[in-house]
Amino acid sequence: TVGKVYYFAPNDIAFEVGDGAIVETARGLEYGDVVTANKEVPQSEIVGTLKPVVRKANAKDKEKHLKNEKRKAECMVKAREKLKDVEFTFDGSKIIFYFSSESRVDFRELVKDLASIFHARIELRQIGIRDETKMLGGLGPCGRACCCNQFLKDFERVSIKMAKTQGLSLNPTKISGLCGRLMCCLKYENNHYTETARLMPKVGSEVVTPDGRARVESVNLLKKSVLVKIVNGDAVEFKTF
Repeated sequence: TVGKVYYFAPNDIAFEVGDGAIVETARGLEYGDVVTANKEVPQSEIVGTLKPVVRKANAKDKEKHLKNEKRKAECMVKAREKLKDVEFTFDGSKIIFYFSSESRVDFRELVKDLASIFHARIELRQIGIRDETKMLGGLGPCGRACCCNQFLKDFERVSIKMAKTQGLSLNPTKISGLCGRLMCCLKYENNHYTETARLMPKVGSEVVTPDGRARVESVNLLKKSVLVKIVNGDAVEFKTF
């Protein structure tokens, strides 16, 4: 699953893409994968105080990280009925379970049970349906793996207006993803469709063509073409320009 990218001060340590790094976060000690080698970053891209890395991950750190990943499966077997995903802080002192529910859920007894089983601090976090799909993944209506699970770092706002602008069916089953919300990909080409739509005449409007005045029947934003109806006496002709 694609996670968010955070910047840390390298602390005079040279990092390459693919290296592991041990960092201190609000959740405790964490293991992170290096996705960008050492470089200068504009202050505008840094949120809050830039914290230094603790160290470059060594062989033991990587081994421990892999063990934590394997423990996820064990945890999920015990709580699969209610929980969607689980994460460990690097030092294993804290386990974070994610659950999805439309209403408030009292998990106090479950927290006690999990704490006694794993001998660690337990934290439960409620997530939305889009976050759940991002964690679990699956195949979208297009037949490809869900974008949110593969490469999207954040969810951007998607509206029904985008589907209208692109001339798509407004049937919810046609434009909704596995999460039941509007598909994230509606956003990808929306700027192109919006800008092109501004240049095209509106359906139903009158336009002047080389063959005279005509009424716009439909527009094709991808081809930037217009189908018009030309009436000349009793003769009716449809042409594309």
